[in-house]
Amino acid sequence: MKKSIDHLQQRYQDEKIAKVSTSERSQPLFEEPKNDRRSFFKKAALGGISLGGMLALPMEETLAHTTSKVNRLSNPSDLKITDMRIAQYGNVPLLKIYTNQGIHGLGDVRDGADKRYALMLKSRILGENPCNIEKIFKSIEQFGWHGRQGGGVSGVEMALWDLAGKAYGVPLYQLLGGKFRDKVRIYVDTPTVQDPDEFANKMKERVDMGYTMLKMDIGIGLIKDQKDTLTNKSPWGPMRGWSDKDVMSYTQTPHQFTHVQITPKGLEKMVEYAAKAREKVGFEIPLAIDHFGHMGYNEMIKLANAFEPYNIAWLEDLIPWQNTEQWKRITEAISTPTLTGEDAYHKKNFKDLIETRAVDLVHPDPGSAGGYLQTKKIGDYAEEFQIGMALHHAASPITFMGTVHAAAATYNFIGLEHHSVDNPWWEDLVTGIDKPFVKDGYVTVPEAPGIGLELNEDEVKKRLREGEKFFAPTDDWNEIRSWDRTWS
Repeated sequence: MKKSIDHLQQRYQDEKIAKVSTSERSQPLFEEPKNDRRSFFKKAALGGISLGGMLALPMEETLAHTTSKVNRLSNPSDLKITDMRIAQYGNVPLLKIYTNQGIHGLGDVRDGADKRYALMLKSRILGENPCNIEKIFKSIEQFGWHGRQGGGVSGVEMALWDLAGKAYGVPLYQLLGGKFRDKVRIYVDTPTVQDPDEFANKMKERVDMGYTMLKMDIGIGLIKDQKDTLTNKSPWGPMRGWSDKDVMSYTQTPHQFTHVQITPKGLEKMVEYAAKAREKVGFEIPLAIDHFGHMGYNEMIKLANAFEPYNIAWLEDLIPWQNTEQWKRITEAISTPTLTGEDAYHKKNFKDLIETRAVDLVHPDPGSAGGYLQTKKIGDYAEEFQIGMALHHAASPITFMGTVHAAAATYNFIGLEHHSVDNPWWEDLVTGIDKPFVKDGYVTVPEAPGIGLELNEDEVKKRLREGEKFFAPTDDWNEIRSWDRTWS
């Protein structure tokens, strides 16, 4: 029996397998059947077997012939991870996982994170079947943490989902349980502009572009140079700065320890931004606010009450997400919805916020939360407590579209952040999908396998960070150098 099967496989498969291109290897496991009798007989004859001859063969030989078009070079059960590499543009490290079958998965390490958060995981995933996503996640989840430190684990997880979707020939949302919606609503971030009238005009421009949900970055940095707006600002210097590494600086000091207070004049100046924006965009457009600054929860309650007449969609990250009890005090003291979570890693770190109803909305970023499945798990758990979920995103088009899939698959989803509207080349980093992504405030959920798009390699190469190479070898990270178990 084995001899006859081997004979047929040698006769009908060798030449075809030799001609399979890399792109063909990413196709579904089975070719689409064609209901064409003439085509069937023609192909049977060309293959060297007549219908009568095929019927006369033993069952095992018939089976071998009729399954000869199975593309065994994209058999999910035989997939193995062979490599992982990084290509960084700006502050976003793009991540690519390679396999023994020519198909790959794409993700990224969260914006502003170090690519080494991901590279140190390479030795722990080599040789694994990338479709065993939860098994792999279980082995690397201990290396994730909050903020950008979650970017490595999350980036690997997101690339695995893309890869699995390609292997099975289905869109990512299908692997997450199917979709609740065909289009995902976008809220657009609007960076700070000093002048309130100019800020309002910028908000109106967003509406004219078709966006139906807005967010403003309004912080005390806008008013700090005006007399009598803040109390106790003198110890803190510029009060803003991503690159500030001094643990005693304003940027690195938790909100409750700065003891900065906002005055009545400061409240008036801050509220002016929302008032001007509402004059321009009206009250039918949801309008959220972010980046108030590092002040304690009492000051945030004062601010929230001052903004109440402008019907704010939510107040974001007023204080660190870890301060559950203080969040609950704020939420219970004001009528405007509260939201946090973009820097929290893993579902388990959202449980206190959700179970105590300390916030009105959760706000994970898949790039920190642990990836797409953790994000959906967070949303599903929040739903049990009647809490909605908005999604944060500020990285590449790859994970933006992957997050679209996660949003489509989560029932209590509210809106997804678009942080790159002002980068005209951002969408050019990818191919295989209609552009612009956002039309009339929504993104259509892709139906192609995996995330549904690929990198535009030429454009990515143009945007590479100085000193970076395009998916250069990472062999230095192939070997495990520690015993990772966290218990005895």
